[in-house]
Amino acid sequence: MEKITYASLGTLGEDFHHAFDAALSYEQKKLGRPHPLVIRGQKKKGKGTLTDTNPADTRLVLGEFTVAGPEEVRAALEAARAARGTWQELGWHNRVAFLRKAAELMRERQFRLAALLTLEVGKNRFEAIAEVSESIDLILYYCQQMESRQGFVTPMAAQGTERTHSVLKPHGVWAVVAPFNFPLALATGMSVAALLGGNTIVFKPSSAAPLAGWVLAEILHEAGLPMGVFNYLAGAGNVVGEELITHPGADGLAFTGSKNVGLDILRRFSQARLRPCLAEMGGKNPVIVMPSADLEAAADGVLRSAFGMGGQKCSACSRLYLHDRIYKPFLELLVARTKQLVIGDPAKRDVFLGPLIHEAAVAKYEMAIKLGKKEGRLVCGGNRLKGEWANGFFVEPAIIERAPRSSRLFEEEFFAPILAVAEVKSLAEALTLANATEYGLTAGIFTQEEHEAETFFATIEAGATYWNRRGGATTGAWPGVQSFGGWKHSGSSGKGALGPWYVPQFMREQSQTRPK
Repeated sequence: MEKITYASLGTLGEDFHHAFDAALSYEQKKLGRPHPLVIRGQKKKGKGTLTDTNPADTRLVLGEFTVAGPEEVRAALEAARAARGTWQELGWHNRVAFLRKAAELMRERQFRLAALLTLEVGKNRFEAIAEVSESIDLILYYCQQMESRQGFVTPMAAQGTERTHSVLKPHGVWAVVAPFNFPLALATGMSVAALLGGNTIVFKPSSAAPLAGWVLAEILHEAGLPMGVFNYLAGAGNVVGEELITHPGADGLAFTGSKNVGLDILRRFSQARLRPCLAEMGGKNPVIVMPSADLEAAADGVLRSAFGMGGQKCSACSRLYLHDRIYKPFLELLVARTKQLVIGDPAKRDVFLGPLIHEAAVAKYEMAIKLGKKEGRLVCGGNRLKGEWANGFFVEPAIIERAPRSSRLFEEEFFAPILAVAEVKSLAEALTLANATEYGLTAGIFTQEEHEAETFFATIEAGATYWNRRGGATTGAWPGVQSFGGWKHSGSSGKGALGPWYVPQFMREQSQTRPK
């Protein structure tokens, strides 16, 4: 089967469905097993257990995960520090070889991994297989970066009798904290970038998705990583995460998650000493639709971006600015198409929208719907689904119009399938509103006028921007194709993952001058 990307999902045929169904059946037979911590390559007990359940049906237990306490976090940091020398001395060529082997193992198990993502976080089968493919390509692209830049050793200008090289070297031990929504791809991307740079890792998955992180740890171990290079700790953020932030044993920290948590980490991680902290922190992503736009294409792009995985993507479209000349026909088209979306068990082949991740996510959705009804007009969705869906966290995708532009509906990231719509009279007005946010992750425009698109690119304050993207107006970045990183409160570094400047952030520069 050819490589699967977000752009190629619509071309998948019967072979894909047969392979996915077989993998799903295989993985379902293995559910419910215990999963210990992994420290220094050894399976360890912790301070209790975490039960991982299927958000589509919480009666289905996916696994029991040992929970780490502060003592286990400290042991993992010590293990990672002890393994530093071995991992660094292997050299970048050998590190690349190990991680290419991990990519091969992922490729061999891609359907099994996709099935687990569907079971654990509720992705439909198309988005699940795309995430696995993205994880594979993240490894390969970052390995290519190391190779093409010779391990980031760069000759500098010679001077007199001296010659100098710029050498990027590892910081040491990195803590990596991953979110639930891309529990394999984001865990893989952050971890592999750090590992390629010669760092060792203490990894904490989201408490809502510990299984995806566990299988990543298994794959890296099977690929041959030395003991202690990658340590796996399930557990609560206020315990494991807190220890990783405050303990001096972490030399760097990579985090993807909410703005409030990310800003707290950024403030506190370097209080005692300067340490690098890379934080990606969400978005409130706008799409602008102009009169010349292909409305059919725009409706598809907005719908997929706003409601894919229930809007639980930091890149999801949650603000829509429609020119007044096409406001009514476009909104009618979008509402009609949204009502046709199939909601249900994401493991079924025709389902587009699965569940939200947990009860707290549903509560936030319901709060936003209540706000929308009070301040604007709910034109689509807005209900939690009961009946056959009562054991899961299913909600309808919602579209809200006519809310005040100062409403929280246009400002707050709800991480749910909720789209706020406003009418504008010009591109300038739309861009002003689009930029009037503390976030700056992704943004899109639909227009057939090139000068409008160029004005958009020149003016919009976002790290990943798209013009006429039918497959996802603000979503679907791919390794080596689109860099993915946020401006303002969406990201701390200004250099995106998936792109050419990501791996170097896990290293520090040393200038080495020698006689000729």
